Amino acid sequence: MKNKHWLILALLFAAVLTLGACGTADEEDTTTDDATETDEDTTEDTVDFSVAMVTDEGGVDDRSFNQSAWEGIQAFGADHGLERGTHYNYAQSDDAADYMPNLNNLLQQDYNLIFGVGFELREAVEQVASANQDTHFSIIDEVIEADNVASVTFAEEQGSFLVGVAAALKAESDEVGFVGGISSPLIKRFEVGYVAGVKSVNPDLDVRINYAESFSDEQMGRSFANSMYGDGIDVIYHASGAVGNGIFTEARNRIENNPDQPVWVIGVDRDQYEEGQQGDHNVTLTSMVKRVDVAVQEISEMALSGDFPGGEHIILGLEDEAIAVADTNSDAYTDEIREAVEEWQQRILDGEVVVPQTDEELEDYLDSL
Repeated sequence: MKNKHWLILALLFAAVLTLGACGTADEEDTTTDDATETDEDTTEDTVDFSVAMVTDEGGVDDRSFNQSAWEGIQAFGADHGLERGTHYNYAQSDDAADYMPNLNNLLQQDYNLIFGVGFELREAVEQVASANQDTHFSIIDEVIEADNVASVTFAEEQGSFLVGVAAALKAESDEVGFVGGISSPLIKRFEVGYVAGVKSVNPDLDVRINYAESFSDEQMGRSFANSMYGDGIDVIYHASGAVGNGIFTEARNRIENNPDQPVWVIGVDRDQYEEGQQGDHNVTLTSMVKRVDVAVQEISEMALSGDFPGGEHIILGLEDEAIAVADTNSDAYTDEIREAVEEWQQRILDGEVVVPQTDEELEDYLDSL
């Protein structure tokens, strides 16, 4: 682990903000009108710097991972009075075939820093970074060993463990659900951490696991949710990008048709409280929040100042306040759940609990309970 603590100060400031206060894709053009309000010195210092990102297949408006990264770039642009399209932008990927063309297109536009958002972009970023040593790159949720690439990963298993605790305490059935996007070591950390948290509270509670093998197929998410809720599962945690939008749709429809049916979704990457709103009800129990926005913003700041962490692998977790559990739905997220989550979080921070990341580590952890 290298230099993971450079983000702590920024994260501490960011943590005082309400987790649900992030902007939405509909607001993305509102930051470009402030350039004239930036003082002359700042404008002169930043006008020659530009930053862009390439989304994974979930798209920039996935209400999850990509959107959080884009919000970080927008915040950076607003802070420095930059203009979208000239100094900051994104390239949308509808599938993996778009990664390389999007990266090359941004290179041709001479962006100083280019983010690849998601582990699926590793091969493409690695290739273009090798051929363009004078450009800075950053990969989110993967590691690339190159002097002009900064790698950022998160301890997703820690936050997933904590929402597993919440799921176990909320569940009224004998089973809870997990929906993953594409099978990978990354999403496995979400799954394993969640199962460990559930079992730590109730070893007899089963966890049904489905993978969509996609981060964009909303209909698949809705199909999984329909099956799980139909079988009596009342809490589903997803780590599936835009696939999760289908889970929220199914949960909202069910609560609209039968307000007495307890169905809950645990969101991911950003506070997904708004996605759960249906009339007077909200189906979002909580969310496992990754501050991708803060990480993206801070790496951009470092590149701007000449301190780009090229060649470094930055790992961020609970101790950096880069991983958190959203406490937005006070009607559903009870005092009992809150207190239990806080207790288990402290045990993780104290080193008393080491959250597993793989199936093998999970087996050993469960044997120790």
